[in-house]
Amino acid sequence: MEFVGFSLRNNLFVAPMAGVTDRPFRQLCKKMGAGLAVSEMVTSNSLLYGSAKTQRRANHDGEVEPISVQIAGSIPAMMAEAARHNVDRGAQIIDINMGCPAKKICNVMAGSALLRDEPLVGQILAAVVNAVPGTPVTLKIRTGWDKTNRNALTILKIAEQSGIRALAMHGRTRACGYTGQAEYETIAAVKAQARIPIIANGDITSPEKAQQVLAATGADALMIGRAAQGRPWLFREIEHFLATGTHLLPPSVSEIHKVLLAHLEDLYDFYGIETGVRVARKHISWYTRGLVGSAAFRHGMNLLPDIATQQRAVNDFFYALAERNEHLSYIQTENDNDIEELAA
Repeated sequence: MEFVGFSLRNNLFVAPMAGVTDRPFRQLCKKMGAGLAVSEMVTSNSLLYGSAKTQRRANHDGEVEPISVQIAGSIPAMMAEAARHNVDRGAQIIDINMGCPAKKICNVMAGSALLRDEPLVGQILAAVVNAVPGTPVTLKIRTGWDKTNRNALTILKIAEQSGIRALAMHGRTRACGYTGQAEYETIAAVKAQARIPIIANGDITSPEKAQQVLAATGADALMIGRAAQGRPWLFREIEHFLATGTHLLPPSVSEIHKVLLAHLEDLYDFYGIETGVRVARKHISWYTRGLVGSAAFRHGMNLLPDIATQQRAVNDFFYALAERNEHLSYIQTENDNDIEELAA
């Protein structure tokens, strides 16, 4: 797929998610079939550029290109400087966050709160585009602030006039959070009027759903977030289904085990021991979701204090599981939908 000047493996993108789409996760998803992975949002506040968290979020060492970095903020000049700062450090695509529904982001008039101020949207987009000539700038939004204030079509026109090269839409308003059904009809309406690529996001959880969303919206690409947590192979499954109409076998227990162990090693290396162990817990929880005996295992996992005991517990769980059944299908439960995604 050709996208904003880059040749991609396919039209399946990893959504930017705060605390999730770090470099290890982006690299893994690309390895497992994603055509593009957008970084978790990086602050536009230059006072925080030196913080460990911001530096980690801007770390792209060894990552498969193109490098797409999402920036968040509400002041045009600061957003412009953030774009320049990240391009200087390797970003090849700048993505602007106007979709995050988290209160701590909206309370400072960033993320999806910006959808309530259309003139400011235009000022931010123009400032960022002009700050990094030659670097494509993309935008992530929701359908509007709430159901009585859906303004995605207006934002599309502002984006196109500002020089935005592609628009990703989560098919919900900010007020909806992650409840209810995604509004694919709104995405379709935007796509019908768009002169730039449109990426559909929201509730894409399976190969069949991916096919349905493409058909319903006419979107140029799909963006997948929460469904890929603990299931990075979802990208290859969708890629295969869209190309052939047939399903790949579910991953074997031994493959899940192998992928998880490699992911954990990357997390320990990337974050360091103390933070790595803490970050690893949520990924272990996601990988084991729906597997036999996983509820008790996850409860015990959160009490383990170091790498050795964490790895030993993972090994013991998967060795026992492999004895029961080598191939497993994931069963989604109601609790699977309770995971909080901070960036949209």
